[in-house]
Amino acid sequence: MNSAREVALANTEEWILHSKRTDNSYHIKVALPPFPPNQEGYPIIYILDGNSYFQFARDVVRLQSKNALKTFVNDAIIVGIGHTGEDKDVSKRRFHDFTAPAENYTYPDRLRGRDLGEHGGAERFLAFIQEELKPEIESRYSIHMERQALFGHSLSGLFTLWTLFKEPYAFQTYLAVSPSIWWNNHEMLAFKDWFSDQAKEDKKRRLFMAVGELEGFMVDDARKLLEQLRATQRLFVDCDLYVAHEENHASVVPTVMSRAIRFANEV
Repeated sequence: MNSAREVALANTEEWILHSKRTDNSYHIKVALPPFPPNQEGYPIIYILDGNSYFQFARDVVRLQSKNALKTFVNDAIIVGIGHTGEDKDVSKRRFHDFTAPAENYTYPDRLRGRDLGEHGGAERFLAFIQEELKPEIESRYSIHMERQALFGHSLSGLFTLWTLFKEPYAFQTYLAVSPSIWWNNHEMLAFKDWFSDQAKEDKKRRLFMAVGELEGFMVDDARKLLEQLRATQRLFVDCDLYVAHEENHASVVPTVMSRAIRFANEV
């Protein structure tokens, strides 16, 4: 009998995809359900920072979908999007791919003096996902086009929020864990006004945020953003915030992954 690890590996495919939009390469990992899809296709969850978080998401779905009536986790395709290269290069590419273009950037004291590389590549990175990665995935697998989610943590959580506000119909569900709302003097807090003006009532999008209780100002930032969204007169997004008891920035992802995927399944 094959071990659980052997089964998981057998249902995982991976390749390097070079993007013309960003002129960079990405490590793509895809975990497939063990059973054929129904007529509508598989739900799909795209995992940013895939080198770190793909396996968490894959294992949550693989293990808990076996008892979906109790766990509320169904079969889904998990796609990890990871940066290639050395750790120091990956760190700089994250700051580039996950941050929005701006005329000027303001840094908190804790980042001053650090070599963060270039910023403002979010538009090109989203174009890579929309115009290059998604068509490749959709050509290989049967996808439920109205059940697509995007997951990100920290800087990639910031990008997840930016995508929701900038291109709200790229995905149906947005999962942002410990999002870096602090980036560039909290510029993210202004995007909600643009979103509320552009969103269409008949195409409601959904947002799940989570943050560790021990993350200090990041808890306050998430609560402030949630309050602003809920106070908007034309609110077209279902919002939820979970504060994970006694968790910090490094420990929060494995703690909340199941909760985030359950939220995505509620579409």
